Amino acid sequence: MKAINRIKAVLAEKQVSGKWLAKEIGRTENTISRWCSNKVQPSLEDLVKVADVLEVDIRDLVRPTLNK
Repeated sequence: MKAINRIKAVLAEKQVSGKWLAKEIGRTENTISRWCSNKVQPSLEDLVKVADVLEVDIRDLVRPTLNK
């Protein structure tokens, strides 16, 4: 399966855990884990919450579609 989101990578860059993110946005650790493994994709609303909490541009959380 091709990675669609970069949540796991951004968590690592910010040196925070999925457990911390789950608490911050009101989701379960299991949900965050499924997002990080790209088994399930977050809704746009959840992606906005993740970007806000991690203080990143929402575009940093998704894989680019074009190679420039």
